[in-house]
Amino acid sequence: MKQYVIYAYDGTDKQALERRMTARPHHLVVAKQLKANGNFIIGGAILNDEGKMIGSSMIVQFETEEALYDWYNNDPYITMSVWEKVEIKPFKVADV
Repeated sequence: MKQYVIYAYDGTDKQALERRMTARPHHLVVAKQLKANGNFIIGGAILNDEGKMIGSSMIVQFETEEALYDWYNNDPYITMSVWEKVEIKPFKVADV
């Protein structure tokens, strides 16, 4: 499977954290499905200096890039306008 690292930053408007908290339970359901399917390796929230969630980072793996973007385009953090700036890069987990 191809692995990817994702850095996704939330919007910076006043409603950004509220959107995240509304979408979060739905996003976590999808993440649990990804984990059960072997697609989710690790992930979590990016925090600011005050400890508030401002984004996400994940390492995921998919058989194809099409499968990656099928998940990505349907994730609640995308469909509910939480993530504003997203970087997806090929990645290889070290075999240690």
